[in-house]
Amino acid sequence: MQSRFAMVAAQPLFVLLWSSAFIAGVIGVGAAPPLMVLFVRFAIAGVLLTAYAFLMRATWPQGNRLRHVLVAGLLMQMVQFGAFYTAMAEHVSAAVIALVQGLNPVVIALCAGLIGEVVTLRQWFGFGIGGIGVALAVFDQSHFSATGLLLCVVGLLGLSIGTVYQKRFAPAVDPRASTALHVAVSAPIAGALAWLSGQVEVWDAGRFAGSLVWMVLVNSMAAFLLLNAMLRRWDATRVGKLFFATPAVTAILAWLLIDQPLRLLTVAGLGIGLVGLVFAARTPTGSTAAAGKPVPVAR
Repeated sequence: MQSRFAMVAAQPLFVLLWSSAFIAGVIGVGAAPPLMVLFVRFAIAGVLLTAYAFLMRATWPQGNRLRHVLVAGLLMQMVQFGAFYTAMAEHVSAAVIALVQGLNPVVIALCAGLIGEVVTLRQWFGFGIGGIGVALAVFDQSHFSATGLLLCVVGLLGLSIGTVYQKRFAPAVDPRASTALHVAVSAPIAGALAWLSGQVEVWDAGRFAGSLVWMVLVNSMAAFLLLNAMLRRWDATRVGKLFFATPAVTAILAWLLIDQPLRLLTVAGLGIGLVGLVFAARTPTGSTAAAGKPVPVAR
């Protein structure tokens, strides 16, 4: 009973933690270049998560399974956040980035057949409504460049494809080990790119340090440990639907904490997206058991 309650409570907690990452990211890239922010975040989080995994005696993947976890980590961490943070540096608002990322369930649903999951007509209807809501809210945002929007799409694909890849090739890996490996493999790449591009300066040490504390402890550790734990327990479509809720929460947090505007059309789009979440969240009775079965792992 306690385990069931914990997993139910994990869903709104995950949405809140994940949404806060956009706010911390905007603050961070306002104090240092995006690749510098990424490198320090990944380096510190990688050390802490690895120490935590060893302390908790996590089971580490080996062989092909290890390689699959590293690939998923590069997609979910380096590609996703490298693109999103660079988009933030291009003055794309936190709400817009969250709204584009809100299409994550649709991308996952398009790939559901690759991981042995079934998407019902009701869920497709929900995804469609959610996508319309996301498009409407993004349309209301006028302060972004085409490059910034393209970066958002790249970040979305990194998260979605990485999620499907992890579920397809390494679904049973200990989430503590996979989370640590995801971050650790991304740190040296972010560091090399920051060095080669000359993005190594810090403009505001106080804001830089504050944002990193939040991103490391809350976003890199708590949120991703929770995400990987849910991916291990539930099908990817069920986990992916939670991302329909993050745009609304992010928009509200951005309005409250960093004074980014919340327009009427944006609110309407967010509301439509949440309606889509309700439809997409319904799991058909006949496929519930099938969704819970282990997915074959390539070795």
